[in-house]
Amino acid sequence: MAAIASIAFGQALLRSERLRILGSILIISVFVITGTIRISLFGSHMSHIGLYWAAVLVGYEALVLRAVQHSIRSGTFIADWFWTINVIIEMSMPALAVAFLVSDRIAPDYRPLATSWVLLFFPFLVLSTLRLSAMVSSVAGMTGALGYLLAAIYNGWHIKPDLRSNPVTHSAVPFFAVMICATGFIAALVARETRKHVQAALNEAETQRMLKQMEHDLTIARSIQQSLLPKFRPQIAGFQVAGWSRTADDTGGDFYDWKRLPDGRWVVILADVTGHGIGPAILASVCRAYSRASFNVRDSLETTLRNINQSFAEDLTPERFATFVAAVFEEASDQVELLSAGHGPLFVYSSDSQSFQFLDAQALPLGILPDMQEAQPARISMKPGDLVLLITDGFFEWENRAGELFGTERLAEVVRRCSDRAPEIIVAELYQAVLNFSQGTPQQDDLTAVVIKKTVAKGT
Repeated sequence: MAAIASIAFGQALLRSERLRILGSILIISVFVITGTIRISLFGSHMSHIGLYWAAVLVGYEALVLRAVQHSIRSGTFIADWFWTINVIIEMSMPALAVAFLVSDRIAPDYRPLATSWVLLFFPFLVLSTLRLSAMVSSVAGMTGALGYLLAAIYNGWHIKPDLRSNPVTHSAVPFFAVMICATGFIAALVARETRKHVQAALNEAETQRMLKQMEHDLTIARSIQQSLLPKFRPQIAGFQVAGWSRTADDTGGDFYDWKRLPDGRWVVILADVTGHGIGPAILASVCRAYSRASFNVRDSLETTLRNINQSFAEDLTPERFATFVAAVFEEASDQVELLSAGHGPLFVYSSDSQSFQFLDAQALPLGILPDMQEAQPARISMKPGDLVLLITDGFFEWENRAGELFGTERLAEVVRRCSDRAPEIIVAELYQAVLNFSQGTPQQDDLTAVVIKKTVAKGT
């Protein structure tokens, strides 16, 4: 039988053993009570010494029960060899009683048969299944059968060479022994199947516990990841900026951020780590930390992106990378620098012509190469009403039930229709449009969008 696989299973075995011992004590107590009634009312040949012997057996079971109770409270286990010795002792008790406690007034040939002590073998074997050990039940059956045969021999039982000349009493003894042994093997089969069911139930319970713990951990991770996203719209003269993100799982690989640089400029960032879930979420947090640290120094946009890539690439496995885009601009200015590492297309909307300009990435994604090649940022001039949309591909790659992609054209049409509204409204309209288009298909990728809208600066 396989060893105990877990603390929970070990505790289940001990509780089952406790039930078995209580059952044994109950059986012996019933045996003592009925024996006392037989002696007092019917003048049974049952010996008073046998009742004392039964009391000794109850005392022994009580000591074992105490050891089991202590193990349950302390969380410790009892060695397997103890249960093997214990079952040999228990099954020897009825055999010793058959050998030494049967009344002398019963003829020797009938002593192994005409005693109620034989009956104790069978409830003991049935209760042995509660040990959930096929080996223990098998040992119990073999010990009981062997002990019974030895007790019968001690009382004078023997087999005559001429088998047909043996009386019925002689042939019944090996029959009883075989039945005791067979009952032990049947109990072993029951114990093995019961153990399988207990293990399966405990495994399922453990799986459910782990799932609940994982859900709890993911909830915490999601809360932490959400707390890293900006909580308020930045106050930037001449610009309105808003961002939004919705993960496909509890956690995701997208993030957006903005901050004021030491030289007074502002940087707006959006990144998408490959995949979604806890792994990309961790990498996204790492990438955010590198970007925040790198944008604290007074370097050019190209140098800053190169530094981020160099640090981030050291943390990635070969199959991982991240697309990254940064927009840098000054307050009250109409100039915006855009530099994309594998993130595209970038959507630049002109309010005058109500048209879009689609910008491709200027560099490879972060983590592809340890050293990023030279990349020139795109410089655009923005008029009031113009906007830049930084968005992850989860939007335009969302499929409907027919397998059709939402696509960039539909996305552009939504932005064109809502371009005169606040950035938060534009993002909300985009999400509602793609949600309606999906026709209920599940979200397969993280959704993140940032809108940078040019406004009239106060005082101009």
